[in-house]
Amino acid sequence: MIQNRYHVEFDTDLESFEFISKGPMGPISKVVRYSETNLKGVFNLGFGDKNKETGKVDDLRITNNGDSQKVLATVAATLYTFTNNYADAIIVATGSTQARTRLCRMGITTNLEAIEKDFIFYGLTNTEWEPFRKGIKYEAFCVRKKA
Repeated sequence: MIQNRYHVEFDTDLESFEFISKGPMGPISKVVRYSETNLKGVFNLGFGDKNKETGKVDDLRITNNGDSQKVLATVAATLYTFTNNYADAIIVATGSTQARTRLCRMGITTNLEAIEKDFIFYGLTNTEWEPFRKGIKYEAFCVRKKA
């Protein structure tokens, strides 16, 4: 299990998670949402700052709170709770920008040893899914819980 992460609150259906990022920009509410796609059992992982007015996820806001690794570890940790309830789910994720996709890849790489014990990761490159490998520039990521 991933250690250095924030405390997470979640809703009753275990599809929406919230936590507070703490850093020089102050406390910032973050949201992780798993939304089922039009393919049964395939979920999109949405992540970003919680918009105070609408409650929606803002995946383009840049907060620079100095805790990106802890935030990414927290997002990764939500996989455990989510897949405990949706054991056969396939989760797909990509960053809202190329820079954020790169940040996701770095977060996966940093935590890969810990999360590979329980999950299988794939990366999308040139329209092909392949087992995740360090150092490859992926366009998207896919993860599923090991049986």
